[in-house]
Amino acid sequence: MVAFAVTDWDDAYENGKNIPGGADYPAAWEAPSAAFRATCKSRLDIAYGEGERHRYDLFLPEGDPVGLFVFVHGGYWMALDKSYWSHLAAGAVTRGWAVAMPSYDLCPDVTIAEITAQVGAAITHAAGEVAGPVVLSGHSAGGHLVTAMMCQDTPLSAAVQARLVHVLSISGLHDLRPMTQMWRREALQLDMEVAAAQSPALKRPLNGVALTTWVGGGERQEFLRQSALLSNIWHGLGCLTQDVVAPDRHHFNVIDSLMEADGPMLSAVLGPAEAQMTRK
Repeated sequence: MVAFAVTDWDDAYENGKNIPGGADYPAAWEAPSAAFRATCKSRLDIAYGEGERHRYDLFLPEGDPVGLFVFVHGGYWMALDKSYWSHLAAGAVTRGWAVAMPSYDLCPDVTIAEITAQVGAAITHAAGEVAGPVVLSGHSAGGHLVTAMMCQDTPLSAAVQARLVHVLSISGLHDLRPMTQMWRREALQLDMEVAAAQSPALKRPLNGVALTTWVGGGERQEFLRQSALLSNIWHGLGCLTQDVVAPDRHHFNVIDSLMEADGPMLSAVLGPAEAQMTRK
């Protein structure tokens, strides 16, 4: 057994500089997202709050939706918005799901706790627009935000909690305590106490909600550890969990699987809900 310790926390969580072609992102997502918005049936910029960024896009299938699928973007709680990710709705829409993609305020203007509450408000509003089961997904910091939705202190309303069946965290951050060692800690307003309070891995999951953590095999070791960590801990608390490591995927292209209607990612998280609906 080889023992080691992380000595450079910034490098351990740095994606762009450690991925060939990493500097091409997030710009590489802009054109396909704009093209998808131009062709897909949608309702754009639906307000869920009073703030300028309190908006979500809702992409719709033909006919009545099977249910609501939500994608929450990442960016270390500090960057980006809903406009970069529209194309990722393609797979779920093809399967007959409505897809909501919210923006939210960013650090340092707000805290992570405030962002969590905003995402909860966005999901609750979208669930009021679409009937059926609710499945959540998020990437990187978005993975943190959607797993926070299935903690027992979730900001989701009781009615939405009752409809929540599955959460997919893609390359998610579930224990925020390492973030206190990074340069981002000041912008994120994180000390050890706050980080612990905002870490899903240190909380109990809601009963009856399945968790899938999904990470690229080519990612930084800390992202692999963060995914395995939450699935491991919550499995021990009675949650149905699975941790998937996708070979030959890095932090930025691991989300491409959301565009594959019949691919393994959507089959894993939407398939069980669809089967349940068919049995009813």
